Amino acid sequence: MILIGQYDSPFVRRVGIALRLYGMAFEHRPWSTFGDAELLARFNPLTRVPTLVIDGGETLVDSGTILDHLDELAGDRALIARSGPARRQALKVCALGTGLADKAVALFYERALHEQQSALWAERCRTQVNATLDALEADRAARPTPFWFGDAIGHADIAVACALRFTREAHPGLLDDVRTPALAAHAARCEAMDVFREIAQPFAPPSS
Repeated sequence: MILIGQYDSPFVRRVGIALRLYGMAFEHRPWSTFGDAELLARFNPLTRVPTLVIDGGETLVDSGTILDHLDELAGDRALIARSGPARRQALKVCALGTGLADKAVALFYERALHEQQSALWAERCRTQVNATLDALEADRAARPTPFWFGDAIGHADIAVACALRFTREAHPGLLDDVRTPALAAHAARCEAMDVFREIAQPFAPPSS
């Protein structure tokens, strides 16, 4: 398999971490959606990451779709419950984590790429980020287990930790660890793991 995209993307990173945790061999091509757009377009017409090229040459796009495929390959080792309330709860946390990342990315691009920034749009993004942080903090604080849904790491843990790191690096000062201590502790626990240290890249603003 070939994973395309840089690890400063929270979406690429969550896929890379899952691949390592599953012990699935892959080649990493750290292509940029800006600088390597022509290369990326050969595999994904959206020129977005992550893109995963699986055995046989088929390409998968979107981190959720990619992880669904990897979970199928992993079978009973999947990093999420197979069905029922436990799966729905984990998917909700995953959605909030990736939604947080989406809004943090949108807020960054509004600042970095637009000469005339929309104060209304930026404030809306910040409001959505803060509301999502509050929801995730309340959920995580109510769970005494080492990871979100028990003693073992899962997709929800990875999605939120990756989103938090991106948000912290792309928007210094936006996260307040005093206000969200459970999330701060969660991020620290995940980032201390070898796999998080390996699958990581300091945030590098894209150049057009």
